[in-house]
Amino acid sequence: MSVLTIKRLSYELPDKLLYEDSEFSLNKGEHLGLTGKNGVGKSTLFKIIMGDVVPDSGDIKWQKNIEFAYLEQQLTYDENDTMFDYLKSAFKRLYKMDEDIQKLYEEYAETYDDELIEKAGKYQEELEKHHFYTLESDIEKVATGLGLDAIGLDKKVSELSGGQRSKVSLAKLLLQPSDVFLLDEPTNYLDTHHIDWLANYLTQMDASYMVISHDHEFLNRVTNCICDIDFQRLTKYSGSLEAAMKQKHANAEYYQREYDKQQKEINKLENYVRKYKAGSRSNMAKSREKQLNRIERLTPPTEVKPGKFQFPFVMTHSAMMIEVHNLAIGYKKPLLPNISMTVLNGEKIAISGFNGIGKSTLLKTLIGQVRPLAGDIELNREAKINYFSQDLDWENPMQSAFDYIKELYPKLNNKEVRRYLSRSGIVDENVTKAIHQLSGGEQTKVKLCGLTLKSSNLLILDEPTNHLDAATKEALKRALQDYKGTILVVSHEKEFADGLVDKTFDIETQTFKA
Repeated sequence: MSVLTIKRLSYELPDKLLYEDSEFSLNKGEHLGLTGKNGVGKSTLFKIIMGDVVPDSGDIKWQKNIEFAYLEQQLTYDENDTMFDYLKSAFKRLYKMDEDIQKLYEEYAETYDDELIEKAGKYQEELEKHHFYTLESDIEKVATGLGLDAIGLDKKVSELSGGQRSKVSLAKLLLQPSDVFLLDEPTNYLDTHHIDWLANYLTQMDASYMVISHDHEFLNRVTNCICDIDFQRLTKYSGSLEAAMKQKHANAEYYQREYDKQQKEINKLENYVRKYKAGSRSNMAKSREKQLNRIERLTPPTEVKPGKFQFPFVMTHSAMMIEVHNLAIGYKKPLLPNISMTVLNGEKIAISGFNGIGKSTLLKTLIGQVRPLAGDIELNREAKINYFSQDLDWENPMQSAFDYIKELYPKLNNKEVRRYLSRSGIVDENVTKAIHQLSGGEQTKVKLCGLTLKSSNLLILDEPTNHLDAATKEALKRALQDYKGTILVVSHEKEFADGLVDKTFDIETQTFKA
């Protein structure tokens, strides 16, 4: 039985067509992965499904009385709300129902109206159906699974970082009583341990869900069907992501053959019309022209460029790059015991540790963005640092990618700006579109483009693969492997770090592992 049906969906942005006359359905209990390269319209499809974006044409129909939940991009909370308060708001309707039951009993005590007791009984059944009386333990279970307990559920939401707020938003989503869940990149800001917990949690769900993720290993674990967006079409496959991609590849090869065959026929007809339109065979030429006009032309196969990155290197002569002695990191109180570590010139090191322990804070402290609470940081005197932050926060989100790069590097002429953006995978209208209108993957490419224009000998990267599709991740990894300088990287994707780093520094135990 379908809980969601989409028919004849078409939607066009000012610069490109996302979907044309597409169809799709989500069945009860399906765990579906929504796939496609950066910018093909995955997040936009979610917005259309939720009613936040109106398509040019098409029917989007939910089964009657279906409740769906989706990840909030902007958290709505009171200034003094703690994380626990915010997570409780997932059950706002149930808490209101509990209050109403008390009022009904109070009213009954005065009126002895049996209808009030009957109504209270129905509310009571609804609360029990949703396990109302164990909600607080459910909140703690999900919070622990995502590592929020390490931050403290009594911490105010207003004091959380962007990454921490994303995790809180995900926790609230998972707690909501819903029939269908829409999850857009849920593994962002999660480390391996918490991704593993999330995968187990999702696979045990009875509810249907749709999930967008560029983490192929995660998708393989949590999905039993795939909907792939390509060529302005939504194509659904049964089974794992791996099986779906094999079928997609076979379909693409077939489409290419059909397209080539049609182009050959079109060229043949056009040549005939050109050659004989004004001659003795003009009637035959007109017949061929009508034949041409009747052809329903296939869309040319397109390949989205993954980007080609190169990080300029500047030589340094010292053997030491970073030396840290008894460093206390945090804001008001230290997040963990004092850190001591040495990073040599040319080393490529991954920083590991559970989510929320302080990996991002360590990187921000090393670059001077956060002041150390105690201890010393000694940097190579010739250190030239390039830093990538995991948060997609922009000083001016209305600014275009072109203007952003031009502002960073005013000596570049317009042609050079476009060329560098193109190398990073930002082309066509995305060059001049407001940054906040770009997909998460495209925004990440803009940030990476900025890094490729600055010479450095120390790259400090905090979750650089968030939002990126597989092809772009591979291109980034190759560029980092070729980089001659020192790298410190935080990444929850083991596959990305494998073959890139020389060793891993466990921030919790303060030990290096090869």
